[in-house]
Amino acid sequence: MTGNKTSAPSSMPVWFGPLMVLGGGICIGFAPIGLRLGLEELGPQAIAFWRYLFALPILFVLAVGVNRRLPARPNPYIVIAGVCFALDIGLWHWSLTYTTVANATFIVGLGNVCVGLMAWIFLRERPTLIWGCAVLVAIIGAAALSLGGNAGGQTDIRGDMLALAAAVLVSGYMVASKVARNRLGGLDAVFWLTLVEVGVAALMVIGFRESFLPATLMGFAAPLFLAIAVQVGGQGLIITGLGHTPAAIAGVLLLVQPIVAASISWQLFGETLTALQAGGAALILLGIYLSQQKFRSREEKMPDQAAKPLSD
Repeated sequence: MTGNKTSAPSSMPVWFGPLMVLGGGICIGFAPIGLRLGLEELGPQAIAFWRYLFALPILFVLAVGVNRRLPARPNPYIVIAGVCFALDIGLWHWSLTYTTVANATFIVGLGNVCVGLMAWIFLRERPTLIWGCAVLVAIIGAAALSLGGNAGGQTDIRGDMLALAAAVLVSGYMVASKVARNRLGGLDAVFWLTLVEVGVAALMVIGFRESFLPATLMGFAAPLFLAIAVQVGGQGLIITGLGHTPAAIAGVLLLVQPIVAASISWQLFGETLTALQAGGAALILLGIYLSQQKFRSREEKMPDQAAKPLSD
């Protein structure tokens, strides 16, 4: 992940960007696991704050070390993307206090597929029939995976509306990040994005009247894990991969997140997947496969564009 656009290789495989986004989605799948492990000593908004803050110096060192310069000046789209992402996380956490995890996860996940519609409106990336089929299959799979278990809890329309607002913010984050990546390298973008998220998360900790500090030093373990695995690894790969991947396809790829979270919960917390959930996971993977067929077909029809130097 370099921030020097002129040094990007001209023969980069067309699958490289989507593979980075997919890898980032896998890393982001650890987010609910880290959150669950950290709630004993910190509130959900405080966990997000420390996740961003711990990641910031790591990202700065990476940006300076790889690019051999200070991070390039940010653009307004980075600020928009950072605010959208931080508010998305905050609203999703808030929605969990009113509705079930299954409901909130499914509704927020819809934001990833809505990216295609926003990319059509704002980026002129017109979706195709194959992409539409991939989205439909993935949505059905996400519904089965999120809602097909035996999760208890009561639902509340307030929680569902908060999750819906978070879904809209997911779309805004993806589209704004895509535009920002046209002007910034991957490491530069994710560094400034995280800096914005630190500020927004701090305001949310204050607004929700949570404590910034855990009761013991061990309370920092979960946020530190999230900083390295999710913020640096996950968001870094996603932002960098967006420089090489249409936003609509990236949104479908990120639906891998609930599969990862469910698989880890199965092993770590003994939360066995039902047959319906396993079928839902398979449908999500099929949707991801179909979306990539569309991507490869488009690139094969435009070899000249595929051979152009790509910004990283």
